[in-house]
Amino acid sequence: MVGAGARLAPLLLLLTTFPGQCPAGELEAPAEVTVVLGQDAELPCFYRGEPGERVEQVAWARVGAGELALLNAQYGLHVSEAYAGHVALPARPQPRDPADGAILLRNAVQADEGDYECRVSTFPAGSFQARLNLRVLVPPLPTLNPGPPLEEGQGRTLAASCTAEGSPEPTVSWETPVKGSATSRSAARPRSAAVTTEFHLVPSRGMNGQPLTCVVSHPGLPEDKRITHRLRVAYLAEPSVWGLEEPEEWHEGKEGAMLKCLGEGQPPPSFNWTRLDGPLPGGVRADKGTLLFPALTPDLGGTYVCRVSNAVSARESRVVVDVKVPDTEGPPVDVVSASVVAVGVIAALLLCLLVAAVVLMSLYHRRKTQRLSQKYEEELTLTRENSIRRLHSHHSDPRTQEESVGLRADGHPDSLKDNSSCSVMSEEPEGRSYSTLTTVREIETQTELLARAEDDEEQQRDAGIKQAMSHFVQENGTLRAKPTAGNGIYINGRGHLV
Repeated sequence: MVGAGARLAPLLLLLTTFPGQCPAGELEAPAEVTVVLGQDAELPCFYRGEPGERVEQVAWARVGAGELALLNAQYGLHVSEAYAGHVALPARPQPRDPADGAILLRNAVQADEGDYECRVSTFPAGSFQARLNLRVLVPPLPTLNPGPPLEEGQGRTLAASCTAEGSPEPTVSWETPVKGSATSRSAARPRSAAVTTEFHLVPSRGMNGQPLTCVVSHPGLPEDKRITHRLRVAYLAEPSVWGLEEPEEWHEGKEGAMLKCLGEGQPPPSFNWTRLDGPLPGGVRADKGTLLFPALTPDLGGTYVCRVSNAVSARESRVVVDVKVPDTEGPPVDVVSASVVAVGVIAALLLCLLVAAVVLMSLYHRRKTQRLSQKYEEELTLTRENSIRRLHSHHSDPRTQEESVGLRADGHPDSLKDNSSCSVMSEEPEGRSYSTLTTVREIETQTELLARAEDDEEQQRDAGIKQAMSHFVQENGTLRAKPTAGNGIYINGRGHLV
């Protein structure tokens, strides 16, 4: 290969001697190539010439370090000894075009960074060259270091630090719901730079278990790299005892009674039950944070202490247990309260009786008034009906009527007038209304007149009977006419007196 290069040297000299006699083409090469550490780096160089031109040879060299490789259209690739096994031709899906002068650096390292020059020899246009820069990216490998143990009550404390080193310098930040502050510092290395950032906070129990994430950004990483740390804040909360919310339920004979001690902390605390005035009574046993009682008796009462402790601190909570004993005699009576209640009850009863008496008297008087009114109306109605009935019976007998009229005419000059008034009253329609006082007086007047008329009629009837009996003689229960002539008495065949 060395001899072939020597034979090609005059040809290259000839081509470079007459560069402007033919139309010139264009050499295509990027200004910069970036590759991640450990990956293959392709250095492109392509000559786009005029029709009829052909590429004879492509030479690669590192600026300031000598030749790298030689690619001849007839003899193929030649690599210098310093880069043997490190330089190759990139794979192509089709047969290689002589105008394509690209080479491949395998497993690029930071030492490969620098400027590279591509020289293309063509016929008949001559030679062309282009320069590009190779940049090897070193992605960072971040590390997160937790700070000292966190404990509630501390001041501003380091929670964690995160360090990342790479080329170029990486960017490091924090993501967390916890309130705190971050500080960063960087340090330069020969071929890289290291960045360290710290996160400080004031520990509290609410931060326990919260995430603290270190985020690293770098062009050599396909995506941001994250490292998450869970905060551990040591604390111990105040304990409390559950089970005595309803003290009246703790009575003699109750079964299944228990007290539960509630307490939380980091690290998880332990529980211990004691009795203030001595050891735990027989039958009472502790199961972690729960104190279990047998059937309650008065001797189980007392002050019980729950002690909660962890590496941070120790706290305790006390509770007084009072076992109620049923009182068969009943609760004591408050004389003053009972007296007040009794007076109030008596006053209420008297008030109720008074109201009831007033209501009853009112009802009684109302009913009595209604009854008297009804009775009075019935008597008035009955009296009127009797009066009318007597008047009708009196007018129905002509003889009695005449005698009555005669008697009234002889004895009472105003009787006829009164009788006519009564008759007129009887002939009035039933719908006609009178005042109560006038009707009563009229009825009383008519009653007196009727009574007098009846007395007169009875007296006249008795006188007539006595006069008629003077003409008869009673023998053996039979009436016979006296034999005296000229008495004017005649008894017809039917027994009627004529």
